[in-house]
Amino acid sequence: MKGLDVYRETTVATQNKGRLIVMLYDGAARFLKQAIRDIEANNLIGKGRNIQKAQDIIFELNTILDMEAGGEVAANLRSLYNFMSRHLSQANIKCDPQMVREVITMLEELNQGWRAITA
Repeated sequence: MKGLDVYRETTVATQNKGRLIVMLYDGAARFLKQAIRDIEANNLIGKGRNIQKAQDIIFELNTILDMEAGGEVAANLRSLYNFMSRHLSQANIKCDPQMVREVITMLEELNQGWRAITA
């Protein structure tokens, strides 16, 4: 394993759950911003790859929701994550950067809330 890989693995392993969620939101938004650049450059392979990476993160966020303990908040997040995933699928098909931006906005708003909680 290379030094950077070891650093990343150690960073993830030592973060609390809230900080990990912030990192996941950051990563999804970063991939989606790259997908917009890919759309603008007509790089369809890159666009699809980056949207898929963001969808994988959103899927993971959805999977780790504790529906019992989270109650209505978890249910609302699940609905939102499912919407984001569907919206990104359509954005991917249509090569629509505005649809991608809409999901970025949602992720960034959620991320602000998590940052406030974990600060």
